[in-house]
Amino acid sequence: MRVKMPEALALARLFDRREVDWALGHAAVHGRFAEADLASILDHHASGSTSEQHRASEDRSLTQGTSAWAGLGQLADAARDDEGEVLA
Repeated sequence: MRVKMPEALALARLFDRREVDWALGHAAVHGRFAEADLASILDHHASGSTSEQHRASEDRSLTQGTSAWAGLGQLADAARDDEGEVLA
């Protein structure tokens, strides 16, 4: 928090103080206190963008799935010899 408050004060010079206060509350509710999160929240809010919200339901999941992990731990075929032994 000691690092974030000076950042908030610096941003209050660029944005309206009420906007920074709102962004701090938004960050607290959503647990967004990583580096540059506050500035990102302010930028997004100031841009007025109304991006489509994605919501999970019984019919739709927001998870990525596991297909990207299918090859984890597998070596490429080129790294094996003709008998299937792993080459160093």
